[in-house]
Amino acid sequence: MEEAIITYLDTVKNLCPQIRAEELVFLSSGLSVSEMKTKHFYIHANTLQKEIGFVYRGLLRAFYVDQEGNEITFKFVPENCIATDYTALISQKPSEYNFQCLESTVFVNLPYSHLKKAYEKYPNIERYGRLVAEEALKLQQKRIESLLFNNAEKRYLEFMEEQPNLFNRVSISLLSSFLGIKRQSLTRIRKKLATRTI
Repeated sequence: MEEAIITYLDTVKNLCPQIRAEELVFLSSGLSVSEMKTKHFYIHANTLQKEIGFVYRGLLRAFYVDQEGNEITFKFVPENCIATDYTALISQKPSEYNFQCLESTVFVNLPYSHLKKAYEKYPNIERYGRLVAEEALKLQQKRIESLLFNNAEKRYLEFMEEQPNLFNRVSISLLSSFLGIKRQSLTRIRKKLATRTI
C-alpha cells in the first residue's frame, strides 16, 4: 500500500524537516507493508525485534505478564505511532513486552538492519532516529511519573484529554489495567465524573 508508506514518510519529514529527498528514497527502499488481524502479535515478549512498525491503521496494546499471570497493559499504540520497544531494539535484547493488535492493523515495517545502514550513510536519518528515541523516552518518562505521582482519577482524566479517540476503542478492563486500578474503581470514577457534568 503506497499510501501507507507515504504517510510514514510524511511523519519522518514532520519530525526531521532537514531530511532530503535522496535520504527518503533510501529509507523507503527498505520498507514493506503488512496487515495483522485482531489478537495477532506484532512483537512477542522474550524475542528479538528485527523491525520497527509504524501503525498506519489500527490499534495495539503493549503489555507484560506479572508474576501472578496477570496481563498488565503498559501502553496503547494507535495510528501514526510506532510499535516498538525502543530500549530492547537499541540494545538488541529480547523485549519484555508483547505488542498485540486490538484491531486489524496495517503496519509500515522498517527493518532495523536497514535503519542502521541509513544511519551510517545519511546524518539526517541518524538525526531522525535520535529524535524518535527522544520522543519515546519523553512518553515513557511521562507514563512512569503519572503512575508514581497521580491518583487514579487524575490518570483517567489525563488519558481522556490526551487520547480521546481511544475511549471507545479499548475495553474498560484494558483501560483499568493501563491506569493501574481495578475495574470497579474505574467504574466508580466514571460514574462520579458523569454526575459532575449533569
